[in-house]
Parts: sequence; C-alpha cells; structure tokens
Amino acid sequence: MSESNHFRVAVLLSAALFFCAQGVGAQQRLAAASSRSPSPSPTPAVFSAETLADLKRLQQAALTSDYAYRQVAHLSNNIGPRLTGSAQAAKAVDHVASELKTIGCQVQLEKVMVPHWVRGEETAALIRFPGQAVNTTQKIVLCALGDSVATPADGIEAEVIAVRNFDELKFLPREKVAGKIVLFNYPFDKQMAPQGPGGEAYSEAVVYRGDGPSAAARQGAVACLIRSVGGADYRLPHTGQTDYAMDAPRIPAGAVTAEDADLIADLVRQGAVRMKLVLTPQTLPDVESANVIGDIKGSEHPEQVIVVSGHLDSWDLGTGAIDDAAGVAVSMEAANLIQKLHLKPKRTIRVIAWMNEENGLAGSKQYGKDHEKEWMNHFAAIETDGGAGHPLGINIKANAEVKKTFVPVSAILQASGAGMLNLVEHCGADIAPMEKAGVPSFSPIQDSRFYFNYHHTAADTLDKIVPKELAENSAVVAVTAYALANMEQALPR
Repeated sequence: MSESNHFRVAVLLSAALFFCAQGVGAQQRLAAASSRSPSPSPTPAVFSAETLADLKRLQQAALTSDYAYRQVAHLSNNIGPRLTGSAQAAKAVDHVASELKTIGCQVQLEKVMVPHWVRGEETAALIRFPGQAVNTTQKIVLCALGDSVATPADGIEAEVIAVRNFDELKFLPREKVAGKIVLFNYPFDKQMAPQGPGGEAYSEAVVYRGDGPSAAARQGAVACLIRSVGGADYRLPHTGQTDYAMDAPRIPAGAVTAEDADLIADLVRQGAVRMKLVLTPQTLPDVESANVIGDIKGSEHPEQVIVVSGHLDSWDLGTGAIDDAAGVAVSMEAANLIQKLHLKPKRTIRVIAWMNEENGLAGSKQYGKDHEKEWMNHFAAIETDGGAGHPLGINIKANAEVKKTFVPVSAILQASGAGMLNLVEHCGADIAPMEKAGVPSFSPIQDSRFYFNYHHTAADTLDKIVPKELAENSAVVAVTAYALANMEQALPR
C-alpha cells in the first residue's frame, strides 16, 4: 500500500474511533440523565440541615433568656469582688459548681494553687510643689498595682519626676532618677478607643503597667507610678498586674488617675514636686483553689472536647461584672440552653470557669499541665473576656479555611448583628496554651468602645451590663459551641 493510502486508512480509522467514542459517551450521558439518583456532592456538608435548625433554635432561646444575667448579678452583687485567694473567690467556685450540676453537667473541681495578694492602705499626697499655700497638701487618687511590694508602714517621701515613655526615662542620667518616684504619664488613646479598636489603645498603654516599675527601678527609683490605663474620667484609678523583672529591684508600684497624672506632670514642669506615698499590700502564702469544669458529654465523640470559658476571679476595686462574670455567665448559659432544649452535642462541651486570670494565669497553666497530652482531642476552645458589649461576630484563631467553614454559622448570627468572621492572632489569655498547641480558638467580637472606661476600676459593677447585649453574647457563644460540637468533619489545623 502506498504512503498516501496508508495515510487515508489512518484518517478513516481515527474518524471511526472518534465517532464510536462519541456514541459511547452520548449513551453514558443519556443513562446518567435518566437516572433519578443525584450526583454525589464533591465535598460533604459541614453542618447538617438539622444542626443548622438547632443553631437557630439556640440563638432565639439565648436572646430571650435571662439566665446569664442572673448569674452575673449573683457573682457581682451577692458574692462581690473575687480576687484570687479571697473568701469571695472560694465562694464563687462553689456557686458555679453547684449551678453547673443543677444544669446537668458532669462537674469536677480541678485543683490549682494560686497567689494570694492583698491590697492594703493606699494613699498619696503632694507635700511640696510650686505655688503651694502654707500648711497644705494635695491629695493624689491612686491604687496599688497587683503584686506590688509595700512601702515602709509610714510611707516614702521623695521627689517626683514625670516622663512620658520609656525613651524619656532612658535619656535621663541615673543620678536624675535615683532616690525619686517615677511617674509614667503615657495616655490611653481616648480617640482611638471610641472609634472601635479599644483593645489596641489598651495594648499600647498597658506596657507601662507591666514593665514600668522594673524600668524605673533599674535607674534607682524608689517607687513607680503610672497613669491609669483606660478611658475613665471622674478620677478613677485603674488597677492590674505589674510584672517585676528578674534583673531589677522590686519597688512599690501604683496607678494614679488620669487627672492626677496631668496634675503632677504640670507641677513638675514648674519646679520641684515632693510626694508622700503609702502602699501597704501583702503577698501571703499561696492558696488552694480550683478551675470549675462542667461537661456535657458528646453522644458520638465524647473524647473530643469543645472548651467554652470565662474567668471567675476579678480585681477587687469593683465587683467584676464585666471582667469577667459576664464571660463565665455566657459560658454557663450555653450549657444551660443546650440542656434546656434537649439537644445532643456529638462532641463534649466543656464549660470552664478559670481561676487566676487576672494576676498569674495559674488556672490556665495548671489545666495545660493536666491536659496537654489530650490537646489532639481538644477540638476547639472559646473564651469570652471582653466584657458584655454588643457582639459583632466571631474572632477565629485557626487555619484560614475555618473562616470559610463558618459562613453558614455567621449567616445565622447575622440575625442579631453578629455575622462578622475575623481571623486574629489571639483569642484569650486562658486558652493561650491551647492556641499554642494548634487548637482552633474562638471568641466573640465585642464592642469595646467603652469597656476600658470601667475595666479594672471601682466602676466595674452590675449596672454596666446591658441585659439585651449580654443575651446577644450568649447567643454567639452558644451557637458557636454547638456548631463546633456537631460539625460533620474535623477542623483543619
């Protein structure tokens, strides 16, 4: 056969094979079209229709329940300030454990040794200053910072110097600082916070509370004061933990009100200012306390745990309503509503009321030691510790795919204005060990515009809780917890 005939035969064979293939393909398509069975979904549903319906039920139940508010009221009004090691902190442990048992949780108290720091006398007065009338002083409103050491019982009398920041202090020669009281007059950004990012404004200023005393001590200061960290007017001092460094002497540390910080700084600019400072806190031996754990066991995967949490301790100036009775209460409400609606989580939902978030994180650290071998079975963790302001959605510390996964949940939460999903680097201090281990973590995105007006002050009281907004937070936490418990697949890590 000639080369041209070979070519014609090849073409004819190729054409025949093409049309045969087309015929087979057409037959297959017709067979598929005639079949009544739907094509399998390329990816399985993350949330079943039943789960999504239950999430809507949970949301509506949370928005109409007053259980969380009643818990906040009892913790803040009936029990009161719950500083670690105090009788009130112990009473709060008993109360939450009893309530979780009543709900139907399996409850246990996990022992933790906690610090016992007690606030003493705290007074200050300017005893010499420019323009002073004869035989007068000026009272300074302040409070001791957590973990502060004491002055002598009769106080310290020393000259005050005022600096704005760490750089200004470093610029001063040591002889200008030695033997003096240093005031860090770094202002909380009261323009940034009302625009929304209150947490960012707080983070910028709070470093002076943590690191200021040691920075001053390294240059020979005898005491350190900071401008209160927060937006509070009305001459409210703002407490919180300081963090003494190992390489510096421990010196008495306190926070003066914003108004008094401005007063001192103004007078220092005019001339020499001398202060008498009395702070008499005590650090007593550690006390045994507990994290309160309440489990609703999962029906299919009981070994897989979703932590839902807030911290039970509080500072002692106020009654700890927004920081953080609210977080404990909305966590308890999640369990309460799941039980009340007779829902069956597939995974275990674990309510935790943490002890010692404010001045040591001993409860979180102890839980990490006790459970670190179980991190792979910790499916997710939620912490609420940002007050009780209107929630806007959910913060997510996890693989970016988790945000896409949660779109159906955010659609439900949007009914109460909480449909945002936000990837963040951190969701909570107490769940930080779980975050570090790769456990997907969550927290409500809360309106923080006014939170730092009251946080760590005597004004952290029940009246700052808006019941409707607290209920909205309960809805976010309950829906998030149950969605995690009943997902049809694992979260990517």
